[in-house]
Amino acid sequence: MSGRVYASILQRASSYTLSFSSISFQTRPAHICHFSSWGTIRSDHLSFTGEGSGNWSQRGQHYSTRQDLDLQLSRVQINSILRSYEQIVSVPEFDGRGLSTVKKFESNQLAANTPNEDRRSAATCLQSKGMLFGVFDGHGGWACAQAVSERLLYYIAVAMMSKQSLEELEKCMENGRPVPPILQWYKHHADFNYRESASLYIEHLRVFWQELLDSEEHGEGMSPMDALNCAFKRLDADISLEAQVPLSNDLMKSTAIQVAFAGCTACVAHIGTDGIHVANAGDCRAVLGVREEDGSWSALPLSQDHNSQNQAEVERIKAQHPPSERDKVVTDDRLLGVLMPLRAFGDVRFKWSCELQQSILASLESGVDLDSLNLYQYTPPNYLTPPYLDVTPEITYHKLRPQDNFLILGTDGLWDELSSEEAVRLVGEHLSGIHLQAPVSPSERQLKLGQMHELLLKRQARASPALDTNAATHLIRHALGTGEYGELCQERLASMLALPEDLARMYRDDITATVVYLNSDLARPDRS
Repeated sequence: MSGRVYASILQRASSYTLSFSSISFQTRPAHICHFSSWGTIRSDHLSFTGEGSGNWSQRGQHYSTRQDLDLQLSRVQINSILRSYEQIVSVPEFDGRGLSTVKKFESNQLAANTPNEDRRSAATCLQSKGMLFGVFDGHGGWACAQAVSERLLYYIAVAMMSKQSLEELEKCMENGRPVPPILQWYKHHADFNYRESASLYIEHLRVFWQELLDSEEHGEGMSPMDALNCAFKRLDADISLEAQVPLSNDLMKSTAIQVAFAGCTACVAHIGTDGIHVANAGDCRAVLGVREEDGSWSALPLSQDHNSQNQAEVERIKAQHPPSERDKVVTDDRLLGVLMPLRAFGDVRFKWSCELQQSILASLESGVDLDSLNLYQYTPPNYLTPPYLDVTPEITYHKLRPQDNFLILGTDGLWDELSSEEAVRLVGEHLSGIHLQAPVSPSERQLKLGQMHELLLKRQARASPALDTNAATHLIRHALGTGEYGELCQERLASMLALPEDLARMYRDDITATVVYLNSDLARPDRS
């Protein structure tokens, strides 16, 4: 963030009346739940949507100057805000079925939208092997990201299950017996589920496994790569279908339509003893942290962003439409000039015909306020040959090596502020406690006194001790609070966190980060 943008933040934020009397200072540990956890429910990528709403509480002391703004958030308050949604889960080295490739994971979220449009998921596969981690970046509201975060990991796990295990699930459903747990979930206490849609979600998951049972090829279950590919596409098809068919009540129907018309990108990793599979659709990202022989850290991308900066992705989409549309499919770095990610769940506005969209919206009760559901009658420009969007994931496989230490999954709010290399260095140095400095180069020795002073400040900043035990929190703190020389700037961080809700989204996005620590000893030759 440039000094000019930072000064603008201070200037604009100083005109708001702020109070933080409602901030909670409590954090709670994660808890574990199983298949029965379908529970209670508690835009940025679209150029035509609003940028957030609401204001901070107006109760309490008023602040109106830059000096007051800097003072209003103490270190305790900053830490409370940053740590409210953090999660640390240690994974048993041996789970009764084999050694775990994952030692532990640390995760955190920080909202800019109100409510947060990011979601995250983490679970152990109980009927097959491995662990699943996902980050989901919603747009046009949070509805799609919420549904996908609840459902996608089930679809992946079911696809990997053997036919024998699926037959047991079906027998239990037929006879009304408890269903064996499919996943062991790791939830933050603030996570919630769409309770009113639980029966629908289970019904369609069951249809999916029934179709797998009818397939002669299923046998021992799909490979992780095939399961990821199948699950992404099947869930998106179910989301589309659910918005079109009659449902048992109006609330379930409006939720299904809301989910389908919103959208979300997704990046999911399956980590097993044989390595890491990453499935990505959109602009979330997975990066592997590698410890080199000299002790330095390097970043190995395990996904590619699907946006206009990815020229191969742009060409892929253009090739799916007539030559006459070539210059119109991606304009102003957005799909049809509107949508930033070029792959996503939901977003039926870029998949359905105009006639189908109008029919579905008209099917809602006349008394329903479409604005309250974040729905609106809108057709993207040059909408001639749909679909323009799909969710087919790009899947990467990486065989685990001894030097592979951790995996970072993040929504684009993190990568807007940090490069992959910066994120890996921050986590690596946080993990090791060692801050390596390259020797002063011959050219650096020729620097003038002022330039040498700047170099020393940068090197000193890198050696500063970490303030957080959670590496995901460490990433978010540095993403928002890093100063000109790489140092943590308390004033900058306080200003970014003190922005009112309707102003925050103008300067930062929702951020979700999950850091997964790997048992790389499993990859050593003497363990094979």
